[in-house]
Amino acid sequence: MRMDESGRSGLGQIAMMPIHFLMGVLDAPLRWLQRATGINGMAAFFLLPNMMIFGVFVLLPFFINFAYSMTGGTALFLPDRSFVGADQYARLFDCGSYIDPGSCAEDTFWTAVRNTGWFVVLQVTLMILVSLVTALILNRELMARSFWRAVFFFPVLLSPVVVGLIWKWILQRQGLLNFGLYSLGFDPYVWLNDRNWSFAATIGVSIWAHMGFYTLILLAGLQAIPKDLYEAAEMDGTRPARAFWRITLPLLMPNLLVVVVLVLIRAVQIFDEVYVLTGGGPGTSTLYLTQYIYETGFAAQLRNPGLAAAASILMGAVLVVLTLLQLGLGRSEKKGGRK
Repeated sequence: MRMDESGRSGLGQIAMMPIHFLMGVLDAPLRWLQRATGINGMAAFFLLPNMMIFGVFVLLPFFINFAYSMTGGTALFLPDRSFVGADQYARLFDCGSYIDPGSCAEDTFWTAVRNTGWFVVLQVTLMILVSLVTALILNRELMARSFWRAVFFFPVLLSPVVVGLIWKWILQRQGLLNFGLYSLGFDPYVWLNDRNWSFAATIGVSIWAHMGFYTLILLAGLQAIPKDLYEAAEMDGTRPARAFWRITLPLLMPNLLVVVVLVLIRAVQIFDEVYVLTGGGPGTSTLYLTQYIYETGFAAQLRNPGLAAAASILMGAVLVVLTLLQLGLGRSEKKGGRK
């Protein structure tokens, strides 16, 4: 036994030799850099690789996209496109009535905006409610609690394309759902060809696919709440509903705010599973903003990358404004609670 432990220790030391050598080589220049730049300079040095990646893959594409939104034509490469200024933005906002997409020059864009708006309102509300209720249930003392947590989180691990294909197989005319209805004596129904049912299906599939992630965030917040508070409330005769509103919800608010922001961003950017499930149909009933941008810039016969870029810039601006509003409300509530 002793020889085995000494042998393992020797192997560990041999394996660590390259790392010790590398750290010894880097020690002298890093010490010199710290003396020359100070603590703040060292922080900037270690952040530099991450900031370079962020600049190349986030900031640079943003500025290129903004440049595309100022150009016109069907050419793909930026040097081959003509400068048109803000004409693409003016085209998007050229409407007789923003409530009626048919009165707009880009009626498809406003149809996508309307569909996305309804999707965001319904999906975000239901997602938060379902995730919160699920987290509250999974936080209780249940038999095989770890198993049920894994079951609810499993869809998050699936690719959105796989999610769309699974539910398309279930909801299509010869799918699993119609097979079950036919076995019970009902006539099959083409769910994805009905405007209302296809819209509801996109909401339901999105909730099923992503609720596990948000449930996990809320569950972590629930487990961080001290149980002494609930014991004291129970001793005072506080009803469970009142304990939820007075203890659980206020202490869960930071996690809930994170969930709201993430759900909202995800809902506005919905594309992959919906594109696989319905393709934006029937008609334009499930055409959302991201799919409009994709089809306008890449898939349309007469593609318009400038118009797609302008629509994406507007979508990003809306997301930034909504996120800042939510964070501002969260900070104001926190300050109010402290007072």
